[in-house]
Amino acid sequence: MKENTEHPEPTKSELEILKVLWKHGPSTVRFVNDTLNEEKRAVQYTSTLKLMQIMAEKGILKRDESNMRHVYCPAIEEQKTKNFLLEKFIDSMYNGSASNLMMQLLGNKKTSKKELEAIKELLRNTGKK
Repeated sequence: MKENTEHPEPTKSELEILKVLWKHGPSTVRFVNDTLNEEKRAVQYTSTLKLMQIMAEKGILKRDESNMRHVYCPAIEEQKTKNFLLEKFIDSMYNGSASNLMMQLLGNKKTSKKELEAIKELLRNTGKK
C-alpha cells in the first residue's frame, strides 16, 4: 500500500465540501454552506467555516484573502483525489484486486444493457493499450 505523504486524505465531511468546490469553482464559505444545506444535510455556518479553515491548514484548500469575503478553492485535483481514494479502497477491501471489485459491483447492482455495452467498450479499449 502506498504511503499518504503526497496526497492528503479528506474525511467524509471534507469530501462533501470538495465536491461543492469541484462542481461550482472557487466559492465563499456562505455559498458552500448553503449548498450543503440544500443538497446534503443541515450544517451550521460556523462548522463549515471552521472545517474549511482546517482544510486550508492541511493543504486541501487554498484561501484567497484579497477581499473581505474569503474565497476558497480546492488545492487538490478531483481526479487525483478520486484515484487515490479508489486505490486505497481497493487495497483495503479487495486486497488490491480491481477484478474482485468489478465482479462484486456487477453482481450487486442491476446493470443496464447500455451500461454493460459501455463497460465492454472500455475493456476493449483498455486491451488495445
